[in-house]
Amino acid sequence: MQKKAVVTGGTGGIGQAICRKLSADGYHVIINYFNSEKKAEKLAEEISGRAVKFDVSNIDSVKSSFDNIFKSENKIDLLVNNAGISEIDLFTTIPREKSDRIININLGGTLNCSRIVLPYMIREKSGCIVNISSMWGQVGASCEVDYSASKAGIIGFTKALAKEVAPSGIRVNCVSPGFIMTEMNSRFTDEELESIKEEIPLGVFGTPEHVAEAVAFLSSDKSEYITGQVLAVNGGMVI
Repeated sequence: MQKKAVVTGGTGGIGQAICRKLSADGYHVIINYFNSEKKAEKLAEEISGRAVKFDVSNIDSVKSSFDNIFKSENKIDLLVNNAGISEIDLFTTIPREKSDRIININLGGTLNCSRIVLPYMIREKSGCIVNISSMWGQVGASCEVDYSASKAGIIGFTKALAKEVAPSGIRVNCVSPGFIMTEMNSRFTDEELESIKEEIPLGVFGTPEHVAEAVAFLSSDKSEYITGQVLAVNGGMVI
């Protein structure tokens, strides 16, 4: 039977690459989106997947959507918690509503989706969850304090949940990307980009496909004895 995967934030640069890679690996992919309906529908058509709109930060929206997904798909083998946003600002001046939104989507969304999907996986005694953190969740970033906190929380969540659900045959791991060339990083000037590149030992920026390959590995049988781990994809920028 074909395996089923849900990828949150599936219309972003990294999200699309993950969806395409999982589809190529044989998964039927359910693409979560909230604002980018046209992108989601186009991607779903491309990979013969399915686009589903819900707000990861709203537990009621998550529960209703996952209930509908299970009714039609019967199971979910893989959950990729990829939805995330960022904001560059000083910790003391970032508006509270933006701070709350970062935490509620990045960390809260990861907890919400995992909390809803786990009873189904536990019932099947199998399943895999891959969370997307960030190198800033490992070492912190000035002017991205709220973002760093949310991504650090995802790492702690990954390690704790992995211990809790391992006896049920469920693996939980984390991918921690470095500087990946996506739309989120288009705000940097050429001079800033060159300065950032000089800090990367491998000397090149990461691509969404690099992250997708890491997710695919942690979702595969090749990693069947790996759980609670953080796989850094950053070109050596954080070691």
